[in-house]
Amino acid sequence: MATIALPRASSHPRSPSPRPLASILSLDNINTAAACPIPIPNKHLPVCPPGPAPAEAPQTPPQSPPSKEATLPPRSLLHPPDNYKRLSWGHHPIYEIDAAGVAAALDHLARQPLPDPTQVFPWFHGLHPNNHIQLAFFIARRRSLRKVPKCWRGITVVKAGGDLSCARLKGALAPDEILQQTASGATFRDVDPKEGFSVRNFQIQAAKSASLSDILVYGSDDTEVQSLARDVAAAQHAWRQMHEEKGLELPRYNTFACTSPFSEFEELYPDIVSTNAAGQMTGRVMDFFHQERLEMCAMTKASEIDHNVWLGPTPDPAIHTTLGGSDQPQFDILIECSDLGRMDPFALRAIAEGSHEMTGQPVYLEFPSSGSIIPPSWSHSEADGILESCKWLYHLSHGTLPQSAPSRQVDSQGDSPMPFPSSPSPPPSKRTERKILIHCTDGYTESTLFGLSYFSYATGLPIPTAWLDLHVSKQRNFFAYPSDVALLTSLAPRLVSESPVHASKSPEEIKALTANEPQWIKNIDGSLPSRVTNYMYLGNLGHANNPDLLREMGIRQILSVGETATWKDGEMSKWGAENVMVVQRVQDNGVDPLTEEIEGCLEFIDRGRANNTATLVHCRVGVSRSATICIAEVMRSLGFSFPRAYCFVRARRLNVIIQPHLRFSYELLKWEEKLRAERNGKGQFKRELEWPDIAREVAAMNKPYAR
Repeated sequence: MATIALPRASSHPRSPSPRPLASILSLDNINTAAACPIPIPNKHLPVCPPGPAPAEAPQTPPQSPPSKEATLPPRSLLHPPDNYKRLSWGHHPIYEIDAAGVAAALDHLARQPLPDPTQVFPWFHGLHPNNHIQLAFFIARRRSLRKVPKCWRGITVVKAGGDLSCARLKGALAPDEILQQTASGATFRDVDPKEGFSVRNFQIQAAKSASLSDILVYGSDDTEVQSLARDVAAAQHAWRQMHEEKGLELPRYNTFACTSPFSEFEELYPDIVSTNAAGQMTGRVMDFFHQERLEMCAMTKASEIDHNVWLGPTPDPAIHTTLGGSDQPQFDILIECSDLGRMDPFALRAIAEGSHEMTGQPVYLEFPSSGSIIPPSWSHSEADGILESCKWLYHLSHGTLPQSAPSRQVDSQGDSPMPFPSSPSPPPSKRTERKILIHCTDGYTESTLFGLSYFSYATGLPIPTAWLDLHVSKQRNFFAYPSDVALLTSLAPRLVSESPVHASKSPEEIKALTANEPQWIKNIDGSLPSRVTNYMYLGNLGHANNPDLLREMGIRQILSVGETATWKDGEMSKWGAENVMVVQRVQDNGVDPLTEEIEGCLEFIDRGRANNTATLVHCRVGVSRSATICIAEVMRSLGFSFPRAYCFVRARRLNVIIQPHLRFSYELLKWEEKLRAERNGKGQFKRELEWPDIAREVAAMNKPYAR
């Protein structure tokens, strides 16, 4: 996707001298919560309007009741706890469990069907009795919906001491994530928001689920384990007593204390060890931060945009090996685009002319980040520097050099007089061709300005055409700030006129190339739809309202989820009514379901794929309803679990963070259950991660971008 993003802050002071590559990402540190909390520049959480409150008119048919199987609590190896030894650790029951029992219980739970969404929502949204906005929207006159669901029986793993940086089991929480100390003892935290309205309260799911779970306590210190187990058992007793006083009967949930050392898990049950005793990720349990970064690196894997010039992420051998990228070429020159980068065409010229000796080792150079040259601050020297950089990059990649050096000089800061493009260029002389990589950390955010400038210069394409061609033909995803667009627009005539491709053209012919602006660019809202797969794009209502752009991108089908495009007269007949599908009456309100629409939507996408065309899937913003459908398709076509499909689509939405709300996310977890049961036989499925773990990780991933 190519995106014009919100304005960014002014650039940092430029560094005084070239610097080596930014710190590389490895499989142990790649964007984990602890190692990489800094958000990607300008990535943001968009606002998703929920629409009106769900109607309760008499003519509205009720939803189909869930099956009897869906209303029953999942079976658990921990209930009843008759096969476990009771410990004499306090007034409330605490049972002993070993590593084998923990592993078996977690494996068994992952194979149990989840309750139907109607049985656990809206309770999971968070219905605090003082939050009148949330209550009025979700339950209106039906106070019964506030009751705690009895159909849920989970397992919550808590580590005594709370240090999750090492010796962490799958899904383990710190005690303070679910417990609080009061005058009367330990109780479960009251996490329901007391004010405001949200259908994306992912941050409260682990704590809410813990109150409906058997809880396993483990740790390296026996005293800490014993103390925490007592607190958990007391909190479970207080929770049950509070509801009994209100006349509500709840199932009995129990506390288990693991007496096995962590080394036994590492040796015998490594599949449930997330982080080992040394604090290293094992790779056995999916980590959302890590998975998103891997998907981002796979999506932006270095590729050649023109002869010997490549675009991609900052190289990291560990990442390349993981992604099967060991076949990536070795580069002679690597140009890193960053906020601290400075423009230095003089260095490129020195290499081209031979005054900088190539020792056989790569040369590391730099360039300013996309968005770092802010209007109206750019000068002729900066514009000249970009053109000079493109020129010498072209000569280096093609192994050419003008027979006589140009009369104008360019210093190390990029300062030079205005060039005269009409002056004839001497014939080039042949030199060694150099392989060059333009790169940044994620492969697109900071390198767009230089990459797009060079692509226009090297190909001779006008900026609008180059913009589209780089995305469609070269399959590059990229990202532009408003300042980049303004700068590129001002440079467009020079990029085309000075391009070697047009050396033989007259000024009139060159002017004609940039004279006619295509209609689609006039109607664009600043972004291109996001390419999720070659046959499926994810976008917003603005994209759907720009059919000329969609045709240019090879998109011939539109799937509208809850929103309808507005086209001018005659556009539908041109497009073909059979190529448009609208899913109606689905708002982003946390109530309207999508499950029953998924299969029909995917059949429509399949139809486009069979006809060798792509489908745009859109809603209003392109992050919730339409993202849910795209995730469901990735799960079906690629066989991914919901967490992996979520990260796959999230990475490909680039700077806009997808936000399927709580209910859609839960429905996708049920969709995974259905797909795996169909592939493996009835009842044969196993979730990769449980609902509380998924919600907790999504909340952690979104937190850096929250405003």
